Amino acid sequence: MAREANKQIAERARKILAALREEYGPPRTALRYRDPWELLVATILSAQCTDERVNQVTPGLFARYPAIKDFAAADRAELEELVRPAGFFRNKARAIHESAQQIMEQFDGKMPQTMEDLTSLRGVARKTASVVLQDAIKPDGPHDGVVVDTHVQRLSKRMGLVPASWDNAAKTERRLMEIFPQEEWDLSFTFIEHGRAVCAARRPKCEQCVVYDLCPRRGV
Repeated sequence: MAREANKQIAERARKILAALREEYGPPRTALRYRDPWELLVATILSAQCTDERVNQVTPGLFARYPAIKDFAAADRAELEELVRPAGFFRNKARAIHESAQQIMEQFDGKMPQTMEDLTSLRGVARKTASVVLQDAIKPDGPHDGVVVDTHVQRLSKRMGLVPASWDNAAKTERRLMEIFPQEEWDLSFTFIEHGRAVCAARRPKCEQCVVYDLCPRRGV
């Protein structure tokens, strides 16, 4: 395939996203939550863990600790045991516990509302903050960035939106922010759905793909 100009890539990207939006509907995380804090906790737990497993862990966790103040006052050992099924339980329990304490001490117990404030919390990087902002705090935008997880990285390379050699999430995020208008920066939830349902890392189901004709690396 001939090398595309940036304008051509942006136009193809627009068609890809439009087709995927039509296929999967409004973008939304698969994690279950009732408020931004619960989504923050669930997103921290989702690192190197499936959303399905996280959704099995969080009901009991939120029943035991109904509010941010309860997490802040939690016994760390007990918290670790409750999140153990999500893996890396010590680090995740510490991030959740210390984030809750920071919110109580630095934000008067109120959930932070900006990228800067969210990423000041223990264990909360841009990806986690973007999930919370896009899905729970300001789903209608304006969006602050693009969530780049393994699905988004893989699909971006496979669809030729970023170079195939790229494995740096920060570089991919910047590139996607250049290609797509800001109102579409919540594209990650749609890409993730497609990555799980069709464009898998191994044996992608290209025969079922609604953007097959727009993908330069179809079948790879």
